[in-house]
Parts: sequence; structure tokens; C-alpha cells
Amino acid sequence: MRFAVRWPDGAESSHYSPSLVMHDFLSTGESYGVADFVARAGEALDAAGERVRAAYGFACTSAMASRDEIVQTAAAYPDGEVTVLRMEPPLPAAAS
Repeated sequence: MRFAVRWPDGAESSHYSPSLVMHDFLSTGESYGVADFVARAGEALDAAGERVRAAYGFACTSAMASRDEIVQTAAAYPDGEVTVLRMEPPLPAAAS
């Protein structure tokens, strides 16, 4: 899955996760303080990477690269909010 965010200065970035677990940690349209976003995204990407390891026996380097990119980008923002713009694919709609 891919998720796109807007940083405090208006810059946008897109990141990859091998698992929909991102939906457990982030929500489309929500804003998070920079440190909170980094912690949530990092925890989600670590969990996604572990799911790959459990299924295939090796780590997902793409998930770790996304985590590292987020940490590096966040270092430029001592404060402010990160807004989650999109999460694709979205979670399936709940059956009624």
C-alpha cells in the first residue's frame, strides 16, 4: 500500500508499506504532531516488515526505507503537524 502525507511546510511525500497495518496506526484526513506521526508510522512500518519476515523469512527493505525516509524528513520540522492525505488501498467498507 502507499500513503501520502503533507508536512508542516506544505510539502507532500508518498511512502510504501507492504501491509495494510498502516490503517491501524494512521487515518486518512487526520493530522498528527511530527513526533507522534514519526512514532506511529515507525511502529506501523516495523509491524509491516515483521509480517513480511514471518511470511517469507526475510525483512522488507522497502518498509525500512520508508521508515528511514520519514525519520530523515521529520528532522527538518521541530514542530507542526503532518496530515495523512491518502492511504491506498483504503480498508474495505464494513458489511452492514
